Amino acid sequence: MPFPSTITAPALAALDDVRRSVFWLDRPDRPEPRPRLSGTESADLVVIGAGFSGLWTAYLATERYPGIEVVVVDGGRIAHAASGRNGGFVAATLTHGIANGLDRWPRDMPTLSRLGQANLKEIQSTIEDEGIDCDFLRVSELSVAIDPHQVDGIPESIDRAASVGVTLESLDAAAARARVDSPTYLGALLDPEGVALVDPARLAWGLADACERRGVRIHELSPVRGLHRAGGKVEVHADQGRVLADRVALATSAYPPLLKRLGWYVLPVYDSVLMTEPLTAEQRASIGWRDREGMTDLGNQFHYYRMTEDGRILWGGYDASYYGDMGPHREHNPEALARLSEHFLWTFPQLEGVRFTHCWSGAIDTCSRFSAFWGTALEGRAAYSVGFTGLGVGASRFGAEVMLDRLWGEETERTELEMVRSKPLPFPPQPLRTIGVGLTRWSINRADERRPAQCVAAHPGCPGAGFRQLTPAVRPPTRVALWRDTGASTART
Repeated sequence: MPFPSTITAPALAALDDVRRSVFWLDRPDRPEPRPRLSGTESADLVVIGAGFSGLWTAYLATERYPGIEVVVVDGGRIAHAASGRNGGFVAATLTHGIANGLDRWPRDMPTLSRLGQANLKEIQSTIEDEGIDCDFLRVSELSVAIDPHQVDGIPESIDRAASVGVTLESLDAAAARARVDSPTYLGALLDPEGVALVDPARLAWGLADACERRGVRIHELSPVRGLHRAGGKVEVHADQGRVLADRVALATSAYPPLLKRLGWYVLPVYDSVLMTEPLTAEQRASIGWRDREGMTDLGNQFHYYRMTEDGRILWGGYDASYYGDMGPHREHNPEALARLSEHFLWTFPQLEGVRFTHCWSGAIDTCSRFSAFWGTALEGRAAYSVGFTGLGVGASRFGAEVMLDRLWGEETERTELEMVRSKPLPFPPQPLRTIGVGLTRWSINRADERRPAQCVAAHPGCPGAGFRQLTPAVRPPTRVALWRDTGASTART
């Protein structure tokens, strides 16, 4: 791998004043929390989770079924988890990239590609129609080659994309650097229309406001502890209240599932993100990047990066860790942050001296097929959509449509897809689970060293999106003691 393995003093200095805070959420205009659920409420549909999956489900339900009574319940704040911690890439892909989709559902991929493009357009239309101020920007995406074997893989990626109706372009080193200038770039794969950028927190807040204008009731800070059938209803229990509903949509992402069966299929995986201070005019001129393209590199273990409206660079990915549990104690990994800072300076040496103002990490819901899956429970009165593996900003809207199809028993083009009708392979029980993901990480490193990457296996954009094709995983088994001790500083000079 070309990325440096040691940490230099300038990389550590760039982190001197960094805040352990999510940039998108760390602002004075963050909305006050909605009231907690208390007492007993009734609804036609209760949605558990106020991230993108839950908010899109509530919004689309009111669009499909005028007059429906919808209640949304979240254990924390709107967008406090994966929906507010990602890179703000809204990808058209529904399958975690073309390569992953072709390997799993080749017959359906032309349809899935078409539905993905339509889904992205519908997201844009909703943002415009509802007047949501979230810095939505349609951009090109550059996947850059930083190693000769990655350049070699670009023609195959273009051919595979063309087979499902997606047009990608190859750029040589000069053309890539004319867009965004890094001495590491040897070429690039250009996707002119497969992604948009967004401020994810402001999008979620705007969707919540739009839902409320349609009559949806939202309760924050109300953890749901269980659900069960109660006569012809489903009863949803929170700490201080309950909801009796005809139907329930589960949009809980990586959190411990309310349906125990889902614990066999979903793992919580963490990765880290850095945000720089706003660049000066001279610094911006030194790298170009006039069109704010979305960026990633082509290794199986990769970074995602972008520029914000106010001229900051978000830089994330590469490392992704499975710890076996979740919580705030997993949201700070000094080693991963130091490595990200070093890789940033290696990519953009002309930006030495730029400081990072914010750092954060977050858990995403990965599964063995790296893309969403669906199902029902409680005799069809509950539906779930999980397993997005880091690409839920865009695909969550499609997932919400599928949940509504399932809950109302509607046969649609979506429900006929093999992707929708099938499940991923379950993960093994412990300790085999941890051993397995450790071996996966080892194989990822070996794959990057020996063969071309699958250039369009995944798009960047959110915590957990640090690996392509193989499950985001922990470090190799020989370093288990190191990665478990996330509180220790492991940076080296």
